[in-house]
Amino acid sequence: MRYDLNLLPIFVALMEERSVTRAAERMGMTQPALSNALSRLRLMLQDQLFVRERYGIQPTPIALELSPLIAEALAQLDDAVLGQQAFDPAQAERLFTIAPNGYVEFVLVPAIVARLEKVAPGIKLRLTPFGNDLVETGVVSGTTALVLGRIVDPPDNLVVQHLMDEGLACAVRADHPGVGDAMTREQFETMKHVNIVPPGRMRAGLFQALAQQQLKRDVAISVTNFFAVAEMVAVTDYCATLPSLICRRLMHDPRLKILPAPVDLGSFPVEMAWHVRYRHDPAHRWLRALIGAVIADLTGKTAAATTPSPA
Repeated sequence: MRYDLNLLPIFVALMEERSVTRAAERMGMTQPALSNALSRLRLMLQDQLFVRERYGIQPTPIALELSPLIAEALAQLDDAVLGQQAFDPAQAERLFTIAPNGYVEFVLVPAIVARLEKVAPGIKLRLTPFGNDLVETGVVSGTTALVLGRIVDPPDNLVVQHLMDEGLACAVRADHPGVGDAMTREQFETMKHVNIVPPGRMRAGLFQALAQQQLKRDVAISVTNFFAVAEMVAVTDYCATLPSLICRRLMHDPRLKILPAPVDLGSFPVEMAWHVRYRHDPAHRWLRALIGAVIADLTGKTAAATTPSPA
């Protein structure tokens, strides 16, 4: 039997999107054209493949069985083709969509953009929000090149690289009347605090660290991004508990002073993830290596090696 290989990417899109409409948009097809392709897929693979339900489509047992085999075959084909393509960052003109969480956008993205300006001026970035749902970022479907932040429970079609572990410190205003060059546990617990709402995973990590140390925190205000914290702390007697690299940036603000937390609050991971089809794409590999080099410069450590997400 002869197989129409053009239908296999459509199968993958339907599996990942679970919607004929979204799969059609992703493939750049009209919905009738994709429905026609699905009919040919069903004939070729001798199965219904997808069943309509109230909120989209669900794969049949045969589709679930075939999905990893087809995805891996296409990934290997991509590897073979893309691995032969040359990539010259100095001459390339390309747009990458990345999804950094709030921490990464504040700390790492400016340094990444500065590096791109020097070595690859034709490379442009578009940022899309990274919340708790990896599907919404576009990385699961491959429309987004990278997500950067804390990756929890990644699907099997993502590769995850651990970039670094980040610690926590405290920021107060420089002339705070009750805090000198160090902060005690009692001072921390009696002060009012500024809380950062997103990114959700880091917020959960901080709350867990506080709970493990039985350290109380009286939150006076919750803000939605790191940019608001310095302004909030500078005009109040409040305290903010922040990632160490953010505190390093804030040390240059004369209105603020940075202090160690009164107890060891541990660390949280910063990770990067991408779709398996980009494992050997030269442009994507170059971008990931550049991000690793930027982090190595910021932390003074060697960039971590790439490791696949667990099955």
